[in-house]
Amino acid sequence: MKLKTILLLVAILTLQACQTEKLDLMNFEAYPIYSGTDLGLTYSAKKSTLKVYSPAVDSMRIHLYEKGHEGSPLETRQMTIDKNGVWSIDLKGNWQGKYYTVQVFHEGRWLSEAVEPYAKATGANGMRAMFLDLSTTNPEGWANDKRPALNSPNDIIIYELHVRDVSIHENSGIKNKGKFLGLVEAGTKSPTGESTGLDHIKELGITHVHLLPSFDFMPRSVDEMNPNAKYNWGYDPQNYNVPEGAYSTDPYDGDVRIKEFKQMVKTFHDNGIRVILDVVYNHTGQTEDSYFNQIAPKYYYRLNEDGSFSNASACGNETASERPMVRKFMIESMKYWAKEYHLDGFRVDLMGIHDIETMNLVSDELEKIDPTIFVYGEGWNAGSSPLPAEKQALKRNTPQLKRVAAFSDDIRDGLKGSVFEKDSTGFVSGRPGLEETIKFGIIASTEHPQIDYSRVNYSDKFWANQPSQTVTYVSCHDNHTLFDKLEISRKDASEADRLKMHRLAGTIVLTSQGVSFLHAGVELARTKFGVENSYESPDSINQFVWERKTQYKDHFNFYKNLIQLRKNHPAFRMTTTTDIQKHLSFFPSKNLFVGYQISGNANGDAWKNIIVLLNGSDKTQTVEIPQGDWTVVLEGDKIDENGIREISSESVVIPAVGAVILIGN
Repeated sequence: MKLKTILLLVAILTLQACQTEKLDLMNFEAYPIYSGTDLGLTYSAKKSTLKVYSPAVDSMRIHLYEKGHEGSPLETRQMTIDKNGVWSIDLKGNWQGKYYTVQVFHEGRWLSEAVEPYAKATGANGMRAMFLDLSTTNPEGWANDKRPALNSPNDIIIYELHVRDVSIHENSGIKNKGKFLGLVEAGTKSPTGESTGLDHIKELGITHVHLLPSFDFMPRSVDEMNPNAKYNWGYDPQNYNVPEGAYSTDPYDGDVRIKEFKQMVKTFHDNGIRVILDVVYNHTGQTEDSYFNQIAPKYYYRLNEDGSFSNASACGNETASERPMVRKFMIESMKYWAKEYHLDGFRVDLMGIHDIETMNLVSDELEKIDPTIFVYGEGWNAGSSPLPAEKQALKRNTPQLKRVAAFSDDIRDGLKGSVFEKDSTGFVSGRPGLEETIKFGIIASTEHPQIDYSRVNYSDKFWANQPSQTVTYVSCHDNHTLFDKLEISRKDASEADRLKMHRLAGTIVLTSQGVSFLHAGVELARTKFGVENSYESPDSINQFVWERKTQYKDHFNFYKNLIQLRKNHPAFRMTTTTDIQKHLSFFPSKNLFVGYQISGNANGDAWKNIIVLLNGSDKTQTVEIPQGDWTVVLEGDKIDENGIREISSESVVIPAVGAVILIGN
């Protein structure tokens, strides 16, 4: 190396050492805070600027590449740091379509090359970031794309699916199998002539599609260059602001995945369906070698007292949302997805790991973009955390959250049995003693004078200020499908009887207050053949088997009609706790029976009085009802809003493992 070059490097390192002098790597509170909104790459055809927050390292450089996945750098340039701990560089000229990485010098060595956290486009497997004019990725009509109308979060019916599962089966009739575009192909049919894919989802009638992680995740989970070799749900985050390339038709060209993701969102919107993204900010796919840790060692993570990584995620690490620049990243990331991709909501994985203040700031910022953007998450974590429990966005702390909802594991396990005990049963599968838990689920975890909270399975008090803070569900991608859970826990029952249990669970979910949530395929009696945790099981386990739509046609129609019933009748989706207390009253419960009446044209419903009677027993039950003329609109597996039959009796017989819904004046 020439003397002049050596002296220049020494000078740069000396200057940068002075700028970061005595900044204790472990004293994160002493780190500077950058308030600007231009971290990451700011592209233009004349000059691009890169800014990366990393206050405690000694040096940073950028490597410039022709391609996104192979070849040596075109050149390497030194970056400079400012008083806010932000390294930056201006790159003159038009770098459109080129790629870059950054690399830091820390504790006497150059760490591995990394993609800076704010990167918005990458090449194959997310190994290099891309220079890209995002305006070139907008599909035709993107400027006029509009979110479908939504009057209230209580109107939401969520359909949770994995991008690959819907289309990958050989009989799906979908051309772009396993791709973003495959989700929105129109006119596709199974060999039996049933609609599949987008047309099926429209036919079902849900309002929101919830996509399992569709941002860029680790290539060890799915290799974008060979996406059919391995299946994964995608909970191993790598680049948070980039769509996953395995779901694009060309993972090598960084702009293709962006264009196709946007096209998917627009097509859903054009068909009246909103789109929710499953986001996983609670941990990174790798720990020591993660991009975050390569760029700002240990800053983004919570640590134990001995300096090791804490692990409330059970994935090797947990992020520190309470730190200003981690919080800033989370907020700006979700704002970016909402603005650039027109997303309508976010499901926050292991939300309990994040602090309450951060989640409230997320909600505030998203509300400024569009107040109908819906945020919800898992109000728990997978292990202990250094963050005090009173600061965690746990289910029990939901009253402190603003416009953020949590999943109700109370109603989930009350309906079908514990997800942690495969043989456990619930209300719909014949286990008595859960009536108060079912009532608690019906009123969406809110405060109600007729609930004995001491008898609720997991909660000893209400935890939702308003019904929109409760996500009511019985199954999701985790654990067994509902069909499999019932088959395993009630081996003694016939399939016909288990399908009754299945439909009773659906009836309770879709007539309860709060936000309804369905696991994709529940309407097809979806099975994963007994596999409980299918996160890396093959397509043969996870795929939709579209022949089941024909095989279980009555089951599908029942769910479709249930969804329509809920959408037609606002009494099942009251907007305030006060309204629920005013209009909804329970009948006396008994073993495996829960009943209630919604009165007074609740929430503007055309139906003045509604009685819902639920029987989890394998025998019919006769219950007394108020005297009057009543019309049966749901009975067992039959639904007809115009009326199945009329009754004027003071009692009604509820079919075994079934429900009855009556309307009257």
